[in-house]
Amino acid sequence: MKPPVFATLGCRLNAYETEAMKELAAGAGLEGAVVVNTCAVTAEAVRKAKQEIRKLARENPDVPIIVTGCAAQTEPETFAAMAEVTRVIGNHEKMQAETWAALAPKGADFIGETERVMVDDILSVKETAGHLIDGFGRHRAYVQVQNGCDHRCTFCIIPYGRGNSRSVPAGVVVEQIKRLVDKGFHEVVLTGVDLTSWGADLPGAPRLGDLVMRILKLVPDLARLRISSIDSIEADENLMLAIATEPRLMPHLHLSLQHGDDMILKRMKRRHLRDDAIAFCEEARKLRPGIVFGADIIAGFPTETEEMFQNSLRLVEDCGLTFLHVFPYSARKGTPAARMPRVAGPDIKDRAARLRAAGQAALLRHLEAEVGQEREILTEGPRLGRTEFFTEVSFDRDMPEGTLMRLRITGQNGERLIA
Repeated sequence: MKPPVFATLGCRLNAYETEAMKELAAGAGLEGAVVVNTCAVTAEAVRKAKQEIRKLARENPDVPIIVTGCAAQTEPETFAAMAEVTRVIGNHEKMQAETWAALAPKGADFIGETERVMVDDILSVKETAGHLIDGFGRHRAYVQVQNGCDHRCTFCIIPYGRGNSRSVPAGVVVEQIKRLVDKGFHEVVLTGVDLTSWGADLPGAPRLGDLVMRILKLVPDLARLRISSIDSIEADENLMLAIATEPRLMPHLHLSLQHGDDMILKRMKRRHLRDDAIAFCEEARKLRPGIVFGADIIAGFPTETEEMFQNSLRLVEDCGLTFLHVFPYSARKGTPAARMPRVAGPDIKDRAARLRAAGQAALLRHLEAEVGQEREILTEGPRLGRTEFFTEVSFDRDMPEGTLMRLRITGQNGERLIA
């Protein structure tokens, strides 16, 4: 029998969890199956998941198909109703060894007597394990330190897919990072669903900044530490101190901003206002001159007027954003925003295009400013690497993979730097 085929949709955290599932499936002896790890962030993501399942079923006839991930958690009945799907597994269940043991072959019966839908109440889950995969990514390692979210933004279904916020204890995180460094990784990225909520459920309620400082202190051989998407309004004192004083913490932050208009932010039930976002970027830039910011921004949120949209468009300049992730609003069934007056589809598409154009212009300014600079680049392939700012670099000759090299930036091509 062949090893199982895994397909991952959606976020980096999903990709990380797929690696953990591969290890669990291998340990259970699962063979000859297709596992689809879905995303539920938008209605379009669910549609793409169903499309991917049908495609994989055509490519792998007569092979059992197991569907898991956020879309499976929030809409198990949708996938259970698909003729192609053999089993639907929840987000908590997919990380349990016993689940994969139950899915392993048992003679002619692929999964014995287990239920077709294995999805429990994710909001009842109180703990998250540190899924210790020693090396997700070939040269950059991702470490999941948190899962779930306690907030209830009106557009977001993710808490119902991921559950409430749970943190991996700092000691577990540090030990995993030590192992990764011993295996030769130069860079580690801390990931989570709501990363700045890390620690709230742990004894003493430590903050993300405490974890960052502890990692840098206790793993002195770690060359580069990154933190993934954060909620800037929840940035704590020690996180700002690390930004200011720790050169091994990379000068790139991706911010969950979502919009630039105060009324829309309130209707989204966000915890910050426009001026808060601008003030955070200004403060971080004072503490770490040259730091760059990415951001998530939604175009066409319900009730958004052209004037409100312009406030989002201006946020690119006002915050000095470099890397934009633009999401055309997509109603998610079961969320409060889905019941709000909608923006016309063509307007959503147009506004998303204008935001992307502003993002491309901002990226181009960043690329042009980097030409002539010397940067420390982590090589990800013979002809590809990333700077401290997470900016992609193309090499004009083959480089050794998985090394840190200080090189001069000689040009840019509109998408990447050239060295």
